[in-house]
Amino acid sequence: MSTLPTLAFAGIGLMGLPMCRRLLAAGYRLLVWNRSPDKCAPLVALGATAVATPAELCTADIVLLCLADTAAVREVVFGKGGLAEGGKPGKLLVDHSSLEPSATRDMAAELEFRSGMRWVDAPVSGGTAGAESGTLAIMAGGRVEDVERVRPVLMHLGQRLTHMGEVGAGQVSKVCNQMIVACNALVIAEVVALAERAGVDASLLAPALAGGFADSRPLQILAPQMAASEFEPVKWHVRTLLKDLDTAVKLSREQGSATPMSGLAAQLMRLHGSQGNLQRDPATLVQLYREGES
Repeated sequence: MSTLPTLAFAGIGLMGLPMCRRLLAAGYRLLVWNRSPDKCAPLVALGATAVATPAELCTADIVLLCLADTAAVREVVFGKGGLAEGGKPGKLLVDHSSLEPSATRDMAAELEFRSGMRWVDAPVSGGTAGAESGTLAIMAGGRVEDVERVRPVLMHLGQRLTHMGEVGAGQVSKVCNQMIVACNALVIAEVVALAERAGVDASLLAPALAGGFADSRPLQILAPQMAASEFEPVKWHVRTLLKDLDTAVKLSREQGSATPMSGLAAQLMRLHGSQGNLQRDPATLVQLYREGES
């Protein structure tokens, strides 16, 4: 008989699907739920069990979430048929979503008060490629014993799991991550458009700068896509970066910290999103700087 904990997963999207595939491949029994049930079909074909409500996920030992935003997590946890209705002491929620830190702390306290179920916020970085290869960077907030309990599970998803502090600390760390990523993406878009206008082959930028101080994973991923105007398939969304930048600006106000570059990045990202690009890949940011494409 297997000694592995039973797992459950809510949110079968761009990140959730490959993460679930890795958990199934590792031999875990997996329950799955998604607001659009048809997205669970590929996982059911691999041996997962689909359930009708989030509350039913709580028959598992550990419930993992990867949802769009704070509102979506709140609905899955506290809405009708939510996790709060099925949670019990000893059950653990691990949230991979990127949320507002203060909302995470409030929801974690409410869930434990109402059901005894405890919360680990464990947002991830590395994109769909990292989710598929199991090389995500995972930053966790929660009790030490809870983070260590889920470490063997999460190491099937990531190359590194760092305990950042109490509940909410993982989300603060993810905000910092996204500030760097989003500002980087916008500068890369400026760079590609400038190189093009100056008569330089922008497709050569990423290999030319590889290994130097300007190099980064976003540069190696985004610059070639921008230079080639390859915006499909969508690997992540403009709306996600905008949401995370708005969270960063809100957190900076709460903490009395200055984040002028991230504030400007949020305005530029909102401008781009308002032009019909919210559901598109951030590689489309180059269109902000190309004549006639914004």
